[in-house]
Amino acid sequence: MRQRIPVTPVPERPPDVEAFFSFNDVRKSPARDGYRPAHRLTDTCLTTGVHYYYDVGSVPPGASARGTITFLSPEAYPHCLWVGKRIPMQEGAHVVGYAAVSYTHLRAHETDSYL
Repeated sequence: MRQRIPVTPVPERPPDVEAFFSFNDVRKSPARDGYRPAHRLTDTCLTTGVHYYYDVGSVPPGASARGTITFLSPEAYPHCLWVGKRIPMQEGAHVVGYAAVSYTHLRAHETDSYL
């Protein structure tokens, strides 16, 4: 039996966005709470974020779910997140799905005050 390695927690702060996740069939296994894909925020900005899913512990390939994303360094990309934005999620060069932002906790899209 394979041993599960615990996921390192993200900084203790609120998630940056709430989103509707839609996975394609590129992934062959479910995405579980703590999943950390790359997110293409702009043509020149690819960053990691940690996913947590509402009401389910995992999302199988080809399925959808609602949840949150906590980005590792949101201050590095102001003006990149807003409600309605569709963010490609990647594993290497492969797009595994999209996250549609339904709510953002960040103020970075409005001001550079904490840069």
